[in-house]
Amino acid sequence: MRMSTMVSAAAFLTALAASPAAAEEKAGPFTVTGGATLVSDYRFRGISQTDKRFAVQATVSVTHETGFYVTAWGSSIDDYVANGADAEIDLIAGFKKSFGDTTVDAGVLYYYYPGSGGITSDFVEPYASVTQAFGPASIKASVAYAPKQNALTVGSGREDNLYLAGDLSYAIPKSPVSLTAHLGHSIGPSYLTIGKSYTDWSLGASAGWQGLTFGLAYVDTDGSFITPRGRNAARAGIVASVGASF
Repeated sequence: MRMSTMVSAAAFLTALAASPAAAEEKAGPFTVTGGATLVSDYRFRGISQTDKRFAVQATVSVTHETGFYVTAWGSSIDDYVANGADAEIDLIAGFKKSFGDTTVDAGVLYYYYPGSGGITSDFVEPYASVTQAFGPASIKASVAYAPKQNALTVGSGREDNLYLAGDLSYAIPKSPVSLTAHLGHSIGPSYLTIGKSYTDWSLGASAGWQGLTFGLAYVDTDGSFITPRGRNAARAGIVASVGASF
């Protein structure tokens, strides 16, 4: 996600919405998964990428039995995000491995915005996370660092950006319902922050039913970003989602 040059800074991964149900196909040492989701608002680190309107999203991943994986994820976006682009495509390569109840995940994410009018809008962001499970509950700590690059500039050359986050999740036993909580902090200044820094948080719930995943989340930040249509994309909102496997 990247905001346009109409503001001095802007802001996640993710909007907190339920992940889509995923189809799984085994092909030797490789596993292929995929899914599609309709969300009422695409939020990235608390900031709406669709001017608080719905978005269509899809993903496909190929994972090797060693833990290496590649993923392509896409979403519709509003044209203020990347100078007229109407889609975001995330290309990801990483490695994920579990050691008992602990899971480590690290990789590189490339944000691609087709149709952004020739400006430098694409950027790269390495990431890493550690998740610790405690029965039906888990806690996750993650960091994403986008090194200095032209796409993140706020007018004074190449800028970088750091994002720190913590997540809690709890799968209610004998129930299809899972609860989540998220807290993140963006440090700039860059086009991924509102000013020098801001904080985002969310609370959500999801439930699976007959191959579908339904989600509902409350998302908010302590920042402000006014879109060209006059909406505050950083203001609190409810995000609903429904996902299906393919």
